Amino acid sequence: MIQTILFDLDGTLIDTNPLILKSFEHTLSYYYPDRTFTEAELLPFIGPTLEKSFSEMNADQWKEMVAFYRSYNIAMHDALVLEYPGVLDGLRRLKQEGYKMAIVTSKSRRVALKGIELFGLTHLFDAIIAADDVTEEKPAVEPFEKAMALLGATPNETIMVGDNATDIDGGKNAGLKTVAVGWAIKGRPYLEALQPDVIIDSMEHLSDWIEAENAKTN
Repeated sequence: MIQTILFDLDGTLIDTNPLILKSFEHTLSYYYPDRTFTEAELLPFIGPTLEKSFSEMNADQWKEMVAFYRSYNIAMHDALVLEYPGVLDGLRRLKQEGYKMAIVTSKSRRVALKGIELFGLTHLFDAIIAADDVTEEKPAVEPFEKAMALLGATPNETIMVGDNATDIDGGKNAGLKTVAVGWAIKGRPYLEALQPDVIIDSMEHLSDWIEAENAKTN
């Protein structure tokens, strides 16, 4: 039976997409002043770590670019991060129903906590696995295994919920059932290509799907 839910943070539980896109736009316009980046060109940056994105783009200045990005991102965080309708209430219901829940994010713990605390979510999660806590990021199995170890969970009772390939592929790598959120900024065709176990349209849909999956085991 499904008893444990691992969640991605950005683009899944809180709408950090405006902040992320604006942070990349701000950083890239500084380092590449003669080039304009479209939103379509920026979308692939959502999901991977900053280190991965910037090092692949600029091997000489990537560390400086990461620092530049983070400085702007932190300064603008509370002004640009938004709430997804119904998601936070859905989390509270899942907690009341007794599910163990954790966040598995590619963000640094410091920045992840800003978003979690901004919406008063800290008490809902039994663990948070951030980039600082692992040597290999999603889609490697380490973040998922660390979260399950902290929660005393096994793969057959755990699902991963996210909006990106790093979440869905990583969950599969760790032997978990995977759930994609239909409100992901990259769109439904992108999610369908990842072949998750289900694409949900709301938190109620998630609850109903878990109940249906658990009913199959009875």
